[in-house]
Amino acid sequence: MAKQLKVLVIGGGGREHALCWRLSKSPQVREILCAPGNAGIADVARLVNPPDKSNQGYLDLARSEGVDLTIVGPEQPLADGIVDDFRAAGLRIFGPSKAAAQLESSKAFAKEFMRRHAIPTAPFRIFDNSDDALKFIAGSDGPLVVKADGLAAGKGVVVCRTNDEAAAAVKMIMVERAFGAAGDRIVIERALTGEEMSVMAFADGVRAVAMIPARDYKRLEDGDKGPNTGGMGAYAPARTVEDEVLEEIAERILNKTVEAMRDEGIPYTGILYAGLMITDNGPKVLEYNCRFGDPETEVVLPLLKTDLVDVIGAALAGQLQMEPLAWLEEYCAGVILTARGYPGRYESGVPIEGNTATEQGNILCFHGGTARESGGRLVSSGGRILGVYARSSSHEGAVAAAYSAIDRIRIKGAHYRRDIGLRTKRIMRPRRLETGSRR
Repeated sequence: MAKQLKVLVIGGGGREHALCWRLSKSPQVREILCAPGNAGIADVARLVNPPDKSNQGYLDLARSEGVDLTIVGPEQPLADGIVDDFRAAGLRIFGPSKAAAQLESSKAFAKEFMRRHAIPTAPFRIFDNSDDALKFIAGSDGPLVVKADGLAAGKGVVVCRTNDEAAAAVKMIMVERAFGAAGDRIVIERALTGEEMSVMAFADGVRAVAMIPARDYKRLEDGDKGPNTGGMGAYAPARTVEDEVLEEIAERILNKTVEAMRDEGIPYTGILYAGLMITDNGPKVLEYNCRFGDPETEVVLPLLKTDLVDVIGAALAGQLQMEPLAWLEEYCAGVILTARGYPGRYESGVPIEGNTATEQGNILCFHGGTARESGGRLVSSGGRILGVYARSSSHEGAVAAAYSAIDRIRIKGAHYRRDIGLRTKRIMRPRRLETGSRR
């Protein structure tokens, strides 16, 4: 198969590093560009910068470089309508439209959408002012979750054990404006209990084809304590529930979401991510994301046998049923190193020592916030610096290998969780996995 495609990946974190690495394995890809990328992504792609980081800037870059396919990593360009702009210009791009991306860019939109279509989620209320929200909290009992309506880089969700904590979260978001305009509206919902799980799916506007489930860890500290972050580690497959539950997630949540969006005149093409809680009453949606999850992508893509380019092409053509997904019968687990102070104000420019090459046998190192100084030294440039991942024939082996590799990397003041993948329930051997069907 001739290497004919030039692919542009937009973004510069661990998710985009994983995407570029996976694309580099495709016999159809002759060159990968990443804008803006990072020091690690430079191992597998050419780093480029648009004239500016607007939709028009990325569009001008894609045109000038003769790009055949663009893949959008982060949520903000999707929320800003980059897919609409590329399509209007006749360029191929993978992701949902601005209207469809409201499932992530507005938590209020997503919750009301789920209520309209009986997609299982927690009971909720939406508030436009802090006074009404505080009155509601005062009359509530039980743990609550307070969410900024808009995008807040994965940090706009506060899980509150008490009413006092919920009231403080409302004041932080709506009064102190911790997340700016993203907190103009908030969603307050009943906290759910159970086992967390993330399932991503490819969507072609008509149907969704689920990937293997993953488990990510959002809290900063061991034991799921501390503030929410963009992600501290993950593993896949998260075989903690029975196959019947996975089928329910695929049909009652993922496929139903795509079908309902189509019925509302908002066809959904791209990646649909469901953050889930597996409760005693079945799976319920915690949140939607409209792009590859981070760090879930870093543990899911290393297990994908099917050519990613083929899957994306089928999704863009509305023919996902023709491209079943095949998976390695292995496990992948990984841990993220964060800068001192993250998720608050953090240090940058800290030297990174040790082997941080993208691929080292069964070890993968996907960079998040890294850069090269003029002299070539690798330094930190973001809150989540890098993630170290391992593949193995067993879940336990993948976890152990990831921790062994991360111990050989030195970043002064860096922090990482020491319990990723160590407390799991009913982990089973992965069976031969194939999703979708040929018709």
